[in-house]
Amino acid sequence: CNYEARKFGVRSAMPTFMALQRCPNLIVLPTRFDVYRREAAIIRGILYQFSAIIEPLSLDEAYLDVSSHPSAAGALAREIRTAIFRTTKLTSSAGIGPNKLIAKIASEINKPNGQFEVKSEHVAHFMKDLPVRKIWGIGEKSERKLEELGAKTCGELQRFSRPELVNVFGKFGLELYELCRGIDVRPVEPDRPRKSLSTEETFGVDLATLEQCEEKLEELFQDVMADLAQKESTRDVTKIFVKLKFNDFTRTTAERAGLTPTLQAFRSLLAEAFGRTGKPVRLIGIGVRFAEPMPENAQMTLL
Repeated sequence: CNYEARKFGVRSAMPTFMALQRCPNLIVLPTRFDVYRREAAIIRGILYQFSAIIEPLSLDEAYLDVSSHPSAAGALAREIRTAIFRTTKLTSSAGIGPNKLIAKIASEINKPNGQFEVKSEHVAHFMKDLPVRKIWGIGEKSERKLEELGAKTCGELQRFSRPELVNVFGKFGLELYELCRGIDVRPVEPDRPRKSLSTEETFGVDLATLEQCEEKLEELFQDVMADLAQKESTRDVTKIFVKLKFNDFTRTTAERAGLTPTLQAFRSLLAEAFGRTGKPVRLIGIGVRFAEPMPENAQMTLL
């Protein structure tokens, strides 16, 4: 979703029919996840040249802990962005802050192709007039609840005590008390072994029959197996699953343990999921789940 489209109220992950309602002249292009994954891998390699402590959030976003780097954070961000553009011809944006909360919010300020830094001594001023919706964990319902309490900004939210926030939001109220002050103690956590691997596709025209779904399933199966062979060839698969989203936006998932990820096995799960409603299908997703790695300090079973 590019910035021109966003001016019409279109946003990322919005269903296409809703986007076309808001912007009838919208140009809709097919997704190219093979290209996205390839470029993301190149960019990830560039990031590792500057820090070994990286926490990926998605294909195109990650936290970097650069606290031990000799360069100033702002200059380092410019160097990273230059390296990305020089290698991929893709622009990028960066947020620099003393913690993950501040860095994430700062990253949204000078998009596209810019950066913004909030130093530790400026955090209090930065948070004061910030809308509460900018805090992670605050969605539409929480925002409305806070608005009813008279707290539209983080500065207004800071007037509430811990007990008052816990009374309204439960355990999250404790976090909210600190987050609205720009306090975030979460560390940058390096990439951990993924729990699953999957792919999905949303169709421009709903699939009305099981046979139509099976045709699309073959393409998705090839994608998953290619990713499995390339990225997770040493992992043990414990489950496979098929996810369907119907034309009324309801969802269902069929999942089985102990099945080898073959096309026939996925077809069996597809038939099970489709047969639950028989409604036209607008999205199919398939994937595998991996065995959880045993911690090095885990106690062994005693027989």
